Amino acid sequence: MAKIPLCVIGCGGMGHRHILAYRELENSGIGNIEIVAVCDLNPKNADLGAREVERLFGKKPMVFTDLDKMLARSDIAAVDVVTDPAYHHAVAIPALKAGKHAIVEKPLGLTVRACQAMIAAARENKVVLATAENLRRDPPNRLARSVLDHGLLDVPYLMIHNALGGDDQIIITPWRHLKDKGAIGLDMAVHYTDIVQYYMGDFDQIYGCGLIVEPIRRKPDNHGLDLESYRERYKTFPDQLQATGEDSVLAMYKMKSGAWVQFSYVGAGRGSGEFERSVHGRKAAMWAPGDRNGRPVSLRLGRGKELQGADILSLLPNFQMTEITNRLFDQKVVYELPFPPIDAKHMAIEFHDFGEAVLKGGTPEVDGHLGMTAVAAILGAYESAVAGRAVSMEEILSGKVRAYQEDIDVALGL
Repeated sequence: MAKIPLCVIGCGGMGHRHILAYRELENSGIGNIEIVAVCDLNPKNADLGAREVERLFGKKPMVFTDLDKMLARSDIAAVDVVTDPAYHHAVAIPALKAGKHAIVEKPLGLTVRACQAMIAAARENKVVLATAENLRRDPPNRLARSVLDHGLLDVPYLMIHNALGGDDQIIITPWRHLKDKGAIGLDMAVHYTDIVQYYMGDFDQIYGCGLIVEPIRRKPDNHGLDLESYRERYKTFPDQLQATGEDSVLAMYKMKSGAWVQFSYVGAGRGSGEFERSVHGRKAAMWAPGDRNGRPVSLRLGRGKELQGADILSLLPNFQMTEITNRLFDQKVVYELPFPPIDAKHMAIEFHDFGEAVLKGGTPEVDGHLGMTAVAAILGAYESAVAGRAVSMEEILSGKVRAYQEDIDVALGL
């Protein structure tokens, strides 16, 4: 196959963002995936997705509202699962069993069992499973990882990752405040635990908790929309919602390297958006700017010496980004772009990586296992609070500790 024929499953808001990213991938000149079909149980959503594909690519895809009928097509080799997280395993497992390669939006699953079921289905059917995790693809994060790989900090002993700020409004969709649907504490913070493992390696011990800081969430303000647009956008939103899932995660992680990570994500309260991502070693300390903003990495070497962004490259003789990243970001580690193209470019990189794994028989950078461990790091904080002690990643992955997840697994039929 020159290009992998793929079906996008789930044509809501995130599905449309994925479709735009496939256009960005095609524009790179080394596109390796072709959208040949879209699938959504909602016929209106499926039609909107198909029209978006036709608008961007000039060719109307096949349209399905029945998963089994789509999976029966031998001319579809892969799927992109962009449904609500509670349904990731229910969609991905039949696809993997049908011999389709799959890239699944983060979080890979709502529980460790859900993740493991997908990993097992991929292994048993000898197909590729990737987790759509794109923040690590950001050029500043690639630069930060290279700083660590080159040993410029000596041996890192501490990472601080704090993302604070929010309010009491419903975040994006109502299900992001429901425990058995994929609350924001998992849905957003899993991005950050993937960054932690990208920077610092494997998790070992976890001590923490999850919080529902805002137990009552209210319909968002109009944000300048006219009344008709506001009513249309939020027509399915309740005026108030009782939150059952965590909006915040607080944790201390001990990594297998022996380093410690101080971690917080608070999607609530009245914080002003404080953010810190730093790594500290004996010889230097590094500050990363966050994600998808193009700002420079800062390296503090002591005695007032500080380097930023591209100036750090002189210390990194082996630094390189992938060809797709260089094409999309013009070989820059600092950039200025509006958010929509930044968003599309990051996802285009992860899609290209998935495509290369399928075409060449390799392993995607963020496979099922890494998708699962990022999820397990969040669930581990929740399980720690239930158990009243630190828990190990091994205990979480083995299922020895899973009290928090039990009722979710029941709701998911696992």
